[in-house]
Amino acid sequence: MYVTPEGKEIFVVDGHIHFWDGSPENQRNIHGKQFIECFYAYHNALSPKDELWEKSRFEKYSADDLYRDLFIDGPDDMAIIQTTVLGDFYKNGFGDLGRAHDMAKRAKDRFIINGAYDPRDGEKALEYIHYMKETYDIQGVKLYTAEWKGDSKGWKLNDPWSYRCFELLDKLGIKNVHVHKGPTIIPLNKDAFDVHDVDYAATDFQNLNFIVEHCGQPRLDDFCWIAVQETNVFGGLAVVLPFIHSRPRYFGEMMAELLFWVGPDKILFSSDYAIWTPKWLVEKFWNYQIPEDIAAERGVQLTDEIKEKILGLNAARIYGIDVESKKAKLRAEPVSIAAE
Repeated sequence: MYVTPEGKEIFVVDGHIHFWDGSPENQRNIHGKQFIECFYAYHNALSPKDELWEKSRFEKYSADDLYRDLFIDGPDDMAIIQTTVLGDFYKNGFGDLGRAHDMAKRAKDRFIINGAYDPRDGEKALEYIHYMKETYDIQGVKLYTAEWKGDSKGWKLNDPWSYRCFELLDKLGIKNVHVHKGPTIIPLNKDAFDVHDVDYAATDFQNLNFIVEHCGQPRLDDFCWIAVQETNVFGGLAVVLPFIHSRPRYFGEMMAELLFWVGPDKILFSSDYAIWTPKWLVEKFWNYQIPEDIAAERGVQLTDEIKEKILGLNAARIYGIDVESKKAKLRAEPVSIAAE
């Protein structure tokens, strides 16, 4: 829970977090090393100096670290864990669905854990979607269209097997599709994260919500022109939000474009933990105002009402969370960790 300087309680749903293992022991090859080092470079480039982590902790943090950073020191009420496998780079997967579920057991009401699949697996992908629904009752998935698989360096949301998977998601009631469309990470290819295929999938699968993580950066304009016409396309602020510290005017330009085109009801807060921690992001976001000249041109501003929607109410709506009921339940179940 975030409490404003005026004393108002703000319900916070962190829409995109990870519980990863990027340690050398789990790296399958040089690409696993490159990938986590690229994440660490983002962390160092966009974080306040007093929020920087040692590399060894960043590579593999503990469950206690996560609980402390999100729920004890941090303002999150709930967090959505996005599974990212990267099996060609990591022996046991970068973010493993089963490992995340084990971690979340001590405070299961605070987590939504999304699955992942690769449509290039064909029939096995369909079988695995059934397995995830039956075993974990997943509400959503995280898709990584630039993930390598053998000789393949990526896929598109409108590929034939991808559509077969979407048909099954719709049938099983798995409504929320989070898809990385934005910054590239070494060694993945930037063009494989291109946002244009979202337009096809969103049009053809109206019952699914497509949450475009990172809002298509560096193709923000393309994302906005898609999201303004597709009612089921949303923007996740992972990677967008940390610019509030390192480049606050640039952040204001991005937020103004998102508010002008996409609107305040389709933008979701995301810390992208553990690249960044939510405490400083939420504090800076609540106190931020878009520079006057930028706001005047677009006719938008980050009001307290809009900030409250972005920080939690929008995610609660698309995931069917009763906010007042959840607040009461979580208040009765405070998070604690063993003393060090």
